[in-house]
Amino acid sequence: MNPDALRGHMDALLLSVVEAGPLHGYAIIEALQERSGGALSVPTGTVYPALRRLERVGHLSSEWATVGGRKRRTYRLTDSGRRQLEGERSAWRAFTSAIGSVLSPGPEAP
Repeated sequence: MNPDALRGHMDALLLSVVEAGPLHGYAIIEALQERSGGALSVPTGTVYPALRRLERVGHLSSEWATVGGRKRRTYRLTDSGRRQLEGERSAWRAFTSAIGSVLSPGPEAP
């Protein structure tokens, strides 16, 4: 998938993955790839800065945890993040509906 296609949607993708429960950064990357059927392969250089930014604005919180014998920062969705995710989902539905209407075949010209 073209990386430019993700522009503007990364926050919603990250918030959605973390919605199910706390995850560390690499697990978030794996979940994105798994949930997309392998279509999304997002580099760590994109994900980690976005996670830190989402934490700074209050949509995620983080804490250190030991996972598989290693200390890792795990991220959790906050109430603000839940509200943001719902807004992102609503905007996505409106966007895909509008684009779908344009891309759908229209009536044939005479």
